[in-house]
Amino acid sequence: MASLLQHATHGPRRWLLVVHWLALLGLCAAYLQGGIDKLLNFAGASGEMQHFGLVPAPLFAGGVIAIELVASALILLTRGRLRLVSALVLAAFTLAANLMANAFWSVPPAQRLMVANGFFEHLGLAGGFILVALLDSGHRAANTFPGQP
Repeated sequence: MASLLQHATHGPRRWLLVVHWLALLGLCAAYLQGGIDKLLNFAGASGEMQHFGLVPAPLFAGGVIAIELVASALILLTRGRLRLVSALVLAAFTLAANLMANAFWSVPPAQRLMVANGFFEHLGLAGGFILVALLDSGHRAANTFPGQP
C-alpha cells in the first residue's frame, strides 16, 4: 500500500491519501477519545488505574494519557520512523491493557462472552497498529499477498 500511496499524490488517485488518513484516524479514534476523556476526568482515570492495581495510580493515569494522545497524534501527523514506533507503542500498549482488562478466561461464565468480544476486538486493534508499522516501514511482506513473488 505504501508504494500505491506514493503514486497517488496527483490526479484521481489523490483520494487514496485521504482514505489512508481517515483509516488511520479510525484506528486511533478510541485512543484519542480515551486520552481526552481521561485528561478531562483525571480523578476517574486514576480510579481506573487503581481498579486494575496500578499504583501509584496518578502516575499510571498520566502515562496512559500521554501514550494514547501522543502516539495517536504521531501516527496521524508523521510518517516513517515516528509513525512506525508510535504504531508499535500503541500495539504493545493495547496488548498489555487487553490482558489486564479483558481476561475473559478469569471471569464468571455469565460475563465471559462480553469480555471475550472485547478481548478479540482489541487484538484486532493491535494487529491494525502492527500493519501500520509494517506499511510505514516499506516492508515487502506488507505490500504483497500470499502466493505472490
